[in-house]
Amino acid sequence: MRIKLICVGKLREKYLREAVNEYSKRLSSYGKLEILEIKDERDGNPDGLRKEAEGILGRIKDSDYIFALAIEGSETDSEGFSKMIDELGIRGISDIAFVIGGSNGLHKIVLNRADKQLSFSKMTFPHQLMRVILLEQIYRAYKISNGEKYHK
Repeated sequence: MRIKLICVGKLREKYLREAVNEYSKRLSSYGKLEILEIKDERDGNPDGLRKEAEGILGRIKDSDYIFALAIEGSETDSEGFSKMIDELGIRGISDIAFVIGGSNGLHKIVLNRADKQLSFSKMTFPHQLMRVILLEQIYRAYKISNGEKYHK
């Protein structure tokens, strides 16, 4: 399976880059991981959000199954998330993209393109930290699927 993370903004903090690198390394035994960064249009105006959306959509293929991380999305637990990924593989979907917006969220055209909107919590997390949380959960999902120790 090929996993793509499309993220608005760059990781600035060294500890976050190190965590992303660690989970990327761990995930390499389960498939191909690609992390793409989109320029963060920090001004918060609708044009900036649309520019981010255009950058995101430009990196999505028609065959990609898209998870948009959105606070209004559906929640699941780790086992349910693992099952979602397994079921996509069973359906023959081998390209999955996760989209993490910037501090202003995601434009509605990205949310409308998404196959599934996924929420990790009703709480707000920094989008840079969310990248680490998502990678850890993808790693956990593969461990659960393979019946390997890690998930408790």
